[in-house]
Order: sequence, then structure tokens, then C-alpha cells
Amino acid sequence: MDVDVDDALLAYHAFIILTGGYLLLKMKRKPRRRRWWAVSVNRNRSQYSGTNLLADLLKEPSGQFQNFCRMSNEDFSSLLAKVTPLIAKKDTKWRKAIPPNERLAITLRFLATGDSFKSLHYLFKVSPQIISEIIPEVCSSIIEVLKDVIKLPATATEWRIISRHFEELWNFPHCIGTIDGKHVTIQSPINSGSEFFNYKKYFSIVLMALVDAEYCFMFADCGCQGRLSDGAVFKNTVLYNKIKSKSLNLPNDEPLPGRQKLMPYVFLGDDAFALSKRLMKPFPGSHEQGSKPRIFNYRLSRARRIVENTFGIMASVFRVLRKPMLLQPDKVALVTMTCVILHNFLRRSRTSRSMYTPAGTFDSEDNGMVTGGSWREDTADMTSMLPLQKVPRKPGTAAKEYREEFAEYFMNNGKIPWQNDYS
Repeated sequence: MDVDVDDALLAYHAFIILTGGYLLLKMKRKPRRRRWWAVSVNRNRSQYSGTNLLADLLKEPSGQFQNFCRMSNEDFSSLLAKVTPLIAKKDTKWRKAIPPNERLAITLRFLATGDSFKSLHYLFKVSPQIISEIIPEVCSSIIEVLKDVIKLPATATEWRIISRHFEELWNFPHCIGTIDGKHVTIQSPINSGSEFFNYKKYFSIVLMALVDAEYCFMFADCGCQGRLSDGAVFKNTVLYNKIKSKSLNLPNDEPLPGRQKLMPYVFLGDDAFALSKRLMKPFPGSHEQGSKPRIFNYRLSRARRIVENTFGIMASVFRVLRKPMLLQPDKVALVTMTCVILHNFLRRSRTSRSMYTPAGTFDSEDNGMVTGGSWREDTADMTSMLPLQKVPRKPGTAAKEYREEFAEYFMNNGKIPWQNDYS
């Protein structure tokens, strides 16, 4: 029997369509429920490890909690009590589901390790998106509640106390602090062009700080664009403006011990800064061993070792500072200032001080022989916290005369036995 080809093809296609439709109906699955991180995680919070992790760490006798959060249990509880009211003011549905103690722990762990938000998610079972909101919020709260741990002396008497500490510990009279700056490396900010591009060919913001003889910050300014020259960075700080306006209440000029010339109380800097009446820096160039400029440079660098140790210790403990931060500049400044604040908080803590800076952390000296502190080994591979660029500048005549007077003092009245051996 003859079969029309067109009818056969039509019948074949109809069979295929009907068969396929039947199979699809048979194999059709139920629609997959959409999962939302904030809802699914917070609905059954107790099954996740964030809060339980803290409870388990607190039970450990081996100090795992201190290593985890970089502070003692007592200091964690004290800090938690202070920041909780500020965090609670901003509570939303998801914030209430994540306890304040866990929010603080997430932030401290991020500062301690610099881990990515994804790594913290696996540890705390909180989504990276929520962690990205938690950390800036808690950092802001820490800065607010602990802002008094870093402040400039208010009176001439307080400045003299700092000067006396430098003279007793580092044999440098009239020194009221050591100043330095670091480039904190960041990722390229969105639509920023070369605004944050520095001389090291990295994107960065600048941390400028003043440190006392006890390895504590007296002043810190963070956030200036890395492209600016280092002199311009210092001139944009509140500290520089206070020096220029003579509003720091510094002591009146007085002679150095055993000398006659009236001398100002000064800050110590390196070649990144300009020599002035209130800021001493080394003599430029290389000099013969035992010469007056070389002795002065040795004595100044010996006292300035304080600020180098302070930056090094902070970066060694708060490892978020050891590598480029994948955050926008305003959040990098917030994180960096939180580390500065916590450094002072832990240095002055009765329960965390020995853990934060145990014996051997700082550089030590025995008759001029320097032994490097343990922080130097921890920061050997650091790719952030880069030094400022050293730029030669022509100083004024009065500033050079003050430096000469300090140099004469170190060669005569203020001589220390080993200075010729190590200068």
C-alpha cells in the first residue's frame, strides 16, 4: 500500500511531541526552594558553630582563645560590654540573629589573620555579604569606645614626663616622641585613577603616627592618598597644624643637661621629614666613624627604634596589615585605625599585655649590642606597611643650629660609653 510521505512525516513528528511531553510530565521535579543566606542560616542558628566555637575556646586551658582573638577572656568581655550598646542601636533582623559576642569575634579574627570573608564564613557560618557589613560596623564601635586610649599630652608637665622617659631609656633629652609613617597597601580603588598610586608602584593610603617611649601611640592619622609626597602627608595632619599654631602646650625651651644654649623639645623623624625646630632628622650622607654627624645619627636612630618596633609589633599581631587589603580606602583606614587603637588597649591591659608583647618581642640592647625582637621574624614576608619615601630637603639655618647643639651634647656631656663602637 502506498503511503503518502508527508502524512508519514506528520505522524512521526506528532508521535515525538506526544511522547516527549509525556516523559517530561512524568519526570518533572518539584520546584527547588530558593535559599536566602540571611534566612536559612539564622532560622536554625544553634546548629552552626559560631557562638559554640567561642564557648569551646573559652573552655580551653591552653590559651587558644587568646590566640584566636589576640586578647584575654577578660579584655574580650570588657570590650564586648562597651561595644554592645552601639551595635544594638543598629540591630536589624539579621543582626539580632548574630549575637554581639560573635560579631566582635568575627571582627577580631579578621584583624588577627586578614583572612578573606569567605574563609571567615566557613569558620563562623555567616555569609560573606553579612561579614562585609559586620566588620566596618564593629570597627567603628571599637574606635568610638576606646578613643581615649590614644591622645596627645595636654600640658607641659605631661610632655616633660614623656621627655624624661626617652632620656632615661634611650639617652636622648628633650625628645617628646618619635614620628614615622607607613604606606598601607590596598587594591586599586574603583574610578580612582592614580590618586592612591605611590612611589613603590602600589596603591596605598598612609598611616602617620607619633609614638612614646613605652611603645604606645600618642597620635595617629590614616587615610591620606598614597600619591602625595610624604612631606605633604605630614602637613595634612592635625599634629602638624598644632605644631605650627603652637597649640600643643609644649614646654618652654631649656638648655640640655650641662649646656647653655636654649633648646626646644623635639620630635624625632627620618629622612622622609623636613628638619625644623620641632623635628630632628639625621645628617644626610655617609660620615666617618666617630665623627660628630655619625654619632648624632646613631643616637637619633637608637631612639627612633621605638616607632619601628611599634609598627612591627602591630603588624605582627594584626596580620591584616601584612598584605594588601581588598577593601575600599575608607574601610582600610577604619580597619587600620582599629588596629592602632587595639595596640594601645592591649599594651596597657593587665591581662593581655604579657600575651600581646611577651619577653623578647622588642629589640633589646646590652652595652650597645642590639638583639632584634621576635616581631622582625614574623614580618619578614610582609607586603604591606611600606616605609615612606626619603626625600632630601633644604632645612633652615635655625634648625641646623639646633641639630648641631644636640650633636655637640652627644660628643661631650651626653656621651655614652659604646657610641663610638656602633656608630
